[in-house]
Amino acid sequence: MALGLNRIWVRFGLWITAAVLLAIASLAIGVLAFSELQYREFYRHLPSPIKVELETLKSHDLEDSPRALQIYSEYWEGDRLFGEKWSLVIGLAVSLPFGMAMGFWISRRITSPLASMVEVATHVKRGELGYRAVKGNAHGEMAEMIDAFNGMVDSLESFEAERLATTASISHELRTPLTVLQARLHAICDGVIDTSQPEMKVLLAQVEHLGRLVGDLHTLSMAGAGQLSLRKERVDLATLVGEVVEELHPQLQKFDMALSLDLPMQEGNGSTDIRADADRLRQITSNLIGNVLRHASNGHWLGIQVHAESDQQGQHWVTLSVSDAGPGLDSDLQAHPFQRFAQAPGKRRREGSGLGLSIVKALVTSQGGNVSAGISDRGGARFTVRFPRL
Repeated sequence: MALGLNRIWVRFGLWITAAVLLAIASLAIGVLAFSELQYREFYRHLPSPIKVELETLKSHDLEDSPRALQIYSEYWEGDRLFGEKWSLVIGLAVSLPFGMAMGFWISRRITSPLASMVEVATHVKRGELGYRAVKGNAHGEMAEMIDAFNGMVDSLESFEAERLATTASISHELRTPLTVLQARLHAICDGVIDTSQPEMKVLLAQVEHLGRLVGDLHTLSMAGAGQLSLRKERVDLATLVGEVVEELHPQLQKFDMALSLDLPMQEGNGSTDIRADADRLRQITSNLIGNVLRHASNGHWLGIQVHAESDQQGQHWVTLSVSDAGPGLDSDLQAHPFQRFAQAPGKRRREGSGLGLSIVKALVTSQGGNVSAGISDRGGARFTVRFPRL
């Protein structure tokens, strides 16, 4: 019943019905009041013996008797029909303003949140994203609409802030290698630096850094536009992760990382089979492991686990968890670990483009999965990727 009353058309209908009933009630009260005044005026002018006789008739419930009607016809002054007309006019004079006031009050109550939304939309159109619609006394569907509208403005404000931060970060990331290239190439042209092989390697490293940054930005833009090329097929996630770990084993040894690998043995039951793009899965796994090597190598431990699980709704998932024993996520990154260039320009380490985790989220969500960040058993960070199981 409460859910039905939250429907705006139900509440609007009830308000209109109440307004109509109140207008009718006011009309009836006006008519009755005028009739009562007329009767009192008639009774006041009756002779005393007639008053006594009329009271006697009323006491014996003979108010409609022939004698009572004779008294009314003899002593009633004026036209009864004329009096009824005036009672109707007075009733309308009372009820119409009341009904109009009720109508305007109901209209104002319904349209006030809409007027607030229109005002905020006008500010948003001008790029002023700091305004929010006022809910007031609205509830039910109207309150849900206002909450959804304000949530949309919140998202726009968040996207705009992220866009500005991304633009600043991209400018910083591009300017640094370009500045190095420009300075060294000028030095080579001026003969200050010889074109030796070590110098060429330095220049090549800067060009490769630019290439990685442009490639990562292209991947993110394609994923955001829904144009990312995917070749989905049946893939055993446990086997694929094992192959990627084997390929990255030299880098793990370089950082002296102790590996804790938990991959289920395959017996042909497809417990960790998913439908996804194998190349994109390799990129996801490589980015997660590379993130550990860049930011949590001082923990000297890497935990990788693949297992099948089911949620409370009965949905079956294949989960990949990558954990470390490093310092964990910074406090300013915990709320948005997958945001592009989550840290301010100049605060990141020089390795990587700052887009690795953003690419992970884009690749996972584009293939129907989800990714989350948390705290590992050893106090570091844990990234968990889930895909629907075949």
